[in-house]
Amino acid sequence: MKILNKYRIVIAAILIVVTGCKKFDESLNTDPNNPSKASGTQLIANAQMFLPGISSSPYGVHYPQYLSNTSFPDNSRYTTIYFSFYGLYTGPLMNLESVINSSSLEPTEGPIANQIAIAKILKAYFYWHMTDRWGPLPYTEALKGDANFTPKYDSQQAIYNALFTLLDEANATIVSGNVKNDIVYGGDVTKWKKLANTIHQLMALRLSKVDPAKGKAEFDKAVANGLMTSNADNLSYPHLAEQVNENYWYNSFTRLNRNWFAVSKPVVDYMLPLNDPRLPVFANKNGAGNYVGLDYGLPTSAVIANFSLLGSAVRQQNSPVHLVTYAQSQFAMAEAAKLGWITGGDSVAKTYYDRAIEQSIRQWNNNDVSGLAAYMANAGVAYNPANALMQIGNQRWVHLFLHGYEGWAEWRRTGYPNFLLPAPNNNNQPIPRREGYGTQERNNNKINYDAAVTSFPYGGADDLNARVWWDKP
Repeated sequence: MKILNKYRIVIAAILIVVTGCKKFDESLNTDPNNPSKASGTQLIANAQMFLPGISSSPYGVHYPQYLSNTSFPDNSRYTTIYFSFYGLYTGPLMNLESVINSSSLEPTEGPIANQIAIAKILKAYFYWHMTDRWGPLPYTEALKGDANFTPKYDSQQAIYNALFTLLDEANATIVSGNVKNDIVYGGDVTKWKKLANTIHQLMALRLSKVDPAKGKAEFDKAVANGLMTSNADNLSYPHLAEQVNENYWYNSFTRLNRNWFAVSKPVVDYMLPLNDPRLPVFANKNGAGNYVGLDYGLPTSAVIANFSLLGSAVRQQNSPVHLVTYAQSQFAMAEAAKLGWITGGDSVAKTYYDRAIEQSIRQWNNNDVSGLAAYMANAGVAYNPANALMQIGNQRWVHLFLHGYEGWAEWRRTGYPNFLLPAPNNNNQPIPRREGYGTQERNNNKINYDAAVTSFPYGGADDLNARVWWDKP
């Protein structure tokens, strides 16, 4: 009897343990720091962390000649031809696609419709950046995981059309209610909606040469849906005063002690005679106390003390990276008025042009406009209908400083500034018109890679000289 009671006690204990395990197995077997199911807003936040790399690039910043190398001038002499896009697909785009296609987003992190809309806006922005660099890219068959390792390439025109649709969907589905874990806008979906429409507007203007009718229609739609209305709406990535989230240029200059980047001679030579109030922000004075730009693409190292290094003000540890801005949108409106895409002609173009310059100076100069009136009085700055497109192009180039890939895209589209010259004594290599595909694609996706190269709309090889679709000769 004692033995029987003993077994009963053991069995009861086992039942208690089993019951307890069933009751608490979820917490015992789940690591709160490594969840098995990713949060939608955390995936979005992870994708946002790739945003500063769109601007902070030791390659893109040289194509529109914002910076010159004091040492190792290979980047400004176009020696790197092929650039891999794999990291953008496996990083931000895959995260965003997971959100867009998820059936288990958490509503406590914000309205599900808004989580999906933000993911679509960011997907459109990343793809816009990518197709403007490479041209045709995998799109309709991309981001399928192991279901398709060899996706076909879509034409840039098809990608643009798809992105216009994606932005339309995002604009139409945003509802009231903020989202969590948003690095750039703190979850404010009103700003996301304005960003979507402003990206749409800027994309539409890219079509000014290749398909102006389509461009105008998409431009009008974006304007009607509501654009950025102040610098508070800017898409700017906010770096922090900590090593793991610090500005790229701070890391290069301060942490690594690499004084490798001076402001280029074209930038200083254009801004200095006009007494541009943004120049002291963009550039430091040289050892003699002057602003002196470094010749672009020098074949040998320069004496650093003779030239103006990239300004300390834009390379603090927590300096933001400006990606899509109110001033940029206003320059687009000015150009649209001059082109006749919107009504008002030169009087309206002037209004937008003047506002764009003011907002650019406010953005870069911490809202200080003390030098604005004198600057606008310059004959070369005051709006002139006879050469307004050149003025708009030149001022937009200044405003986009450090956002190399965007400044380069606008130079390719408009030809402004028209005083940029290739690196000298460099075997007559012209300023690049696109970037070559990563060399791995020739083996990993050969059939589709070959088809993409033969589909370039204006011919050419997979190098720096073929033109993308909207870069019509």
